Amino acid sequence: MRHILEKLLESQQLTRQEAGNLMHAIAGQEFNEAQIAAILSSYVMRTINLDELLGFRDALLDLAVKTDLDGHRLIDLCGTGGDGKNTFNISTISSFVVAGAGIKVAKHGNYGVSSLTGSSNLMEHFGYVFSAGNDKLRREIEEAGICFMHAPLFHPALKAVGPVRKQLGIKTIFNIMGPLVNPANPACQLSGVFSIEAGRLYSYLMQKEKKQFIVIHSLDGYDEISLTSGIKVFSPEGETLLGPESFSLPYNTPSSLHGGNNIEEAAAIMLAVLENRASQAQQNTVLANSALAVSCYYGNSDLDESMAIARESVESGKALKCFRKLLEMQ
Repeated sequence: MRHILEKLLESQQLTRQEAGNLMHAIAGQEFNEAQIAAILSSYVMRTINLDELLGFRDALLDLAVKTDLDGHRLIDLCGTGGDGKNTFNISTISSFVVAGAGIKVAKHGNYGVSSLTGSSNLMEHFGYVFSAGNDKLRREIEEAGICFMHAPLFHPALKAVGPVRKQLGIKTIFNIMGPLVNPANPACQLSGVFSIEAGRLYSYLMQKEKKQFIVIHSLDGYDEISLTSGIKVFSPEGETLLGPESFSLPYNTPSSLHGGNNIEEAAAIMLAVLENRASQAQQNTVLANSALAVSCYYGNSDLDESMAIARESVESGKALKCFRKLLEMQ
């Protein structure tokens, strides 16, 4: 493995096989924390290429704890993070809105690394018990319409690098890997990415796998629909540009998306949205992300229709009901 580490430190690119071998070695704890930090830092200096992305992904999926959710057609709403914006937990809240619309959701997530509160922090705060057990996850999908898949329980490599990622506090290659390695292998995926370059890599990979997908990047840097700028969208139909007006919504200000200064404030925002009493900016942002997920799942380009479905999920209380049911089952 030393020669691979040396290649990275010399800014050389890895082959797909080398990247896969490296990820296996990380998962096998063949590197100490200083070496892991060096590996992660090497990708801060340059963009990951397609062969490396495929190699890392091959290894993560090969090593992953296998799960079977009884053949449900699933969707995941998962972003890379790493945009440094400290927004509230948009994709997590949107996942419950989508579940409330009758779509089965297998939400992949992790603790916050480059952000204050990750989806796992939030779910743990509410009392959700992380598990890789098929029986528990299946039951949640059946009864609540959603289950939560805490990434380190399924991916040994993520567990191995967790402490170093937290100490670094910046986005790493594992940010870009997260949405690509959901162990439930959902047929549909709404993925937010921190750059247009990452969006094109995602699009290429998902098209090869014939997934139903939408990849999004807000042009002012957000890894989700922020409604603060135009939105670059990648799908099987190609690339396009949307804006708040595409959802018949006004523009947001960045400050209106602040995620709070602690877990309690982040949790309060989540409850406010699900209880239909959040600020207009918070509510609109969740509805826009949820609507695009609905469009992705049904292959429907009519955003007005998808917005109506998302809005009904919140206003009828169905999204909140899914959330409460999931917590009751713990």
